Amino acid sequence: MNDLRVPPLFADRAPRVLGPEAAAWVAALPDLAAAYARKWGLTFEGEAMHGYVGVVQPARLADGTPVVLKLGWRDEESADEPLALSTWAGRGAVLLLESAPGDGVLLLERLDAWRTLDDLPLRDAVPRLGELARRLAVPAPPSLRRHLRTEAAKLAEELPRRWAALGEPFERRLVDDAVAICRELGPSAGGLLVNEDLHFQNVLAGSREPWLVIDPKPLAGDLEWGVIPVFWNRFAESTLDERFALVVASHQLDAGKARAWTLVRAVQNWLWMLEDLEEFEADSDDPAFVTVPEIALWAADR
Repeated sequence: MNDLRVPPLFADRAPRVLGPEAAAWVAALPDLAAAYARKWGLTFEGEAMHGYVGVVQPARLADGTPVVLKLGWRDEESADEPLALSTWAGRGAVLLLESAPGDGVLLLERLDAWRTLDDLPLRDAVPRLGELARRLAVPAPPSLRRHLRTEAAKLAEELPRRWAALGEPFERRLVDDAVAICRELGPSAGGLLVNEDLHFQNVLAGSREPWLVIDPKPLAGDLEWGVIPVFWNRFAESTLDERFALVVASHQLDAGKARAWTLVRAVQNWLWMLEDLEEFEADSDDPAFVTVPEIALWAADR
């Protein structure tokens, strides 16, 4: 039987993390999984796993090859995940075997879900992350939907409006600085394929290569745009100055640009956190939320 059992924690949390409309999507996941098991000749084994935005079911192909079936929440940030994975073709990232982007369904090689870069000391993990980030920063495919130039232009207009709508919840200078950065750096942003959600838990041990990236959130832009997750994950293990020096060296970044884009993304995430608190219960354990005030203030004092 190919019956997907949605993890109860994921089912309970999805409407709070993704929005109320996620409840119907979660309820439909077992039927969706069964349909693609038939289509791709899969036999499920073991329990389904989950992250914040998707469920992963271990399975085997007809020839016994171990794989995973990923059922992901479809949004703007994740829409081009299959395009990014097919562009990388397994070089530094999990290998994409099949995909149905319209349904948010991917068939992927199976990695070791219990071994991540969280298992390494920080000073070993960050350089490994930097090496992977540089390998994945290939020219973005022309059909990629999200571009930093466009994102920066939108943020320059949206950030002040959202900040005002929330009752001016933090210093105006942070918003003004973020807007100025978007207007200064946005028009000249590069065209590299950047994963804006590359962090320690999104790198799993593999057999083809020691470490492989999963769950990319891709856009075309500057590599410096993608560094903030390395700051807010394992936050307490170093000072921000120590972390910044290690990230810039290992990722081979422009330090000024890295700090500038980090401020923009910290302000953006701070506003998301406050909006989520107004709309529904935000996830208080998400490091992307709980650390952004400190990161924003640090980055602004550049």
